[in-house]
Amino acid sequence: MSFENLNLIEPILRALKTEGYTTPTPIQEQAIPIVLKHRDLLGCAQTGTGKTAAFAIPILQLLYQDRQQHKEQKAIKAIILTPTRELAIQIDESFAAYGRHTGIKHLVIYGGVSQNPQTDALRRGVDILVATPGRLLDLMNQGFVRLDNIRMLVLDEADRMLDMGFVHDVKKIIAKVPARRQTLFFSATMPNEIQNLANSILNNPEKVEVTPQSTTADTIQQELYFVEKGDKKQLLIHLLKDKNIKTALVFTRTKHGADKVVKDLTRVGITAEAIHGNKSQNARQRALTNFKNRTTRVLIATDIAARGIDIDELTHVINYELPNIPETYVHRIGRTGRAGANGIAFSFCEAEEIDFLKDIHKLIGKTIPVNEAHPYPMSPTFVAKKMEPGSKSSAPAQKQQRSPGHRDGQKRWGKRR
Repeated sequence: MSFENLNLIEPILRALKTEGYTTPTPIQEQAIPIVLKHRDLLGCAQTGTGKTAAFAIPILQLLYQDRQQHKEQKAIKAIILTPTRELAIQIDESFAAYGRHTGIKHLVIYGGVSQNPQTDALRRGVDILVATPGRLLDLMNQGFVRLDNIRMLVLDEADRMLDMGFVHDVKKIIAKVPARRQTLFFSATMPNEIQNLANSILNNPEKVEVTPQSTTADTIQQELYFVEKGDKKQLLIHLLKDKNIKTALVFTRTKHGADKVVKDLTRVGITAEAIHGNKSQNARQRALTNFKNRTTRVLIATDIAARGIDIDELTHVINYELPNIPETYVHRIGRTGRAGANGIAFSFCEAEEIDFLKDIHKLIGKTIPVNEAHPYPMSPTFVAKKMEPGSKSSAPAQKQQRSPGHRDGQKRWGKRR
């Protein structure tokens, strides 16, 4: 199967060739024909499967073909809602890449920066608007955005929006969109709350599910390092001595922890920057750009960035701290091994995180292989005892059972399943 088999128009095929894309991923192969038939779509796909192109390409084609038949209207025709600024920016970059020969105008809006350039672009007119819910509602309330002419609505990372407390904003926005529209709904997981939301806004949708829920990609090599909490810093530095690790995305649970890791690495001459909720949008985007162009070797991130970072050829993800929500592990390591590429995920586990590890093993349905050949191993006897079924870690996990989102300034909504 090639993109030529999907009945795509020449301007888009030419752009895909420029990007070096020849073969669609499974979700692209299944979703693109559905969207081109003007059908609603429910896509259950884990991160890294290529789902942005699965909706961006057919949206561009439908709008391009419509413009050939009708006089162009200076109104927003498609809107993509997404939970984070980083993801919104990257989706907009995808529209720019795939639509470079179509003349379709697109714009990304998000909070944390001046709204003036965004409102100026809106006045000039755009066809596709990529937005985070908060800034979109704000500009709607100010009268800068009207959704009366929306023909296509996309909800991307719906479960992430639920976790971050955006579901009420999303419902307010949907209420302003015409009932006669095409709706595309994407989520990595489908808890009851998300299924109910999908049922309420989709009209007889076709469902695409390309991988089992909450599984890790086979292209990712996973390794586990049992290590004392106080030795994590030295273990990270030890691993980064490997020159084969060109770039590494390192995850911590807290903003303070991310900043501390940056200081530890900088002291030993490893270029590192942090990206989290306390950073300004400009600082976050600068750090991301430096990481993408390899000016910065190591990017330290909290879970606000777990689904918002899309970096070509990222080979290594390191869980400096295990997440206390097991699904987050899947999303974190999904930053590597994307769209069929190979990737490596290292995870550090201290005594207090062993219960988190057990939850992760249960979710992904397999045991992460342990790497014992490192200078800072935890006592094998202690590990074996704590990994026994029914055994509890030395510090009750319940003590830390808060969403990583709480610690990064996010709100949670609904009950985690």
